[in-house]
Amino acid sequence: MWALYAVLSAVFAALTSILAKVGIRDVNSTLATAIRTVVVLVMAWGMVFVTNTQNGMTAISRKGWLFLILSGLATGVSWLFYYRALQLGEASKVVPIDKLSVVITLLLAFLFLHETASVKSWIGAVLITAGTFLMVL
Repeated sequence: MWALYAVLSAVFAALTSILAKVGIRDVNSTLATAIRTVVVLVMAWGMVFVTNTQNGMTAISRKGWLFLILSGLATGVSWLFYYRALQLGEASKVVPIDKLSVVITLLLAFLFLHETASVKSWIGAVLITAGTFLMVL
């Protein structure tokens, strides 16, 4: 089931890029990011209440809160840079560079989470990196 969710995530991420590129044509990229963030915030909290999971907040540890907040800050910074890049560049070049996050995640998961990275994973990372450079240059 996780693979289906991952594919759906990729489809909606692609839609996000295309819709954002059209939407920010005459809008400040920081303002556009803020508008997008409000929409995401309302949608996410709506899902919390629809699924009746709001009571789970009290079970989150201090460490959990800290890392969720840090993750949120990283997301916000990522979105600010992403929207600015989309505003200034072509979506077909910005998006592949953004997807280098796959390679960076692999490296960080290996270094900090001590996840095992197979030879296939490293080869995939090299191919993603090479593909990104081919698409952008």
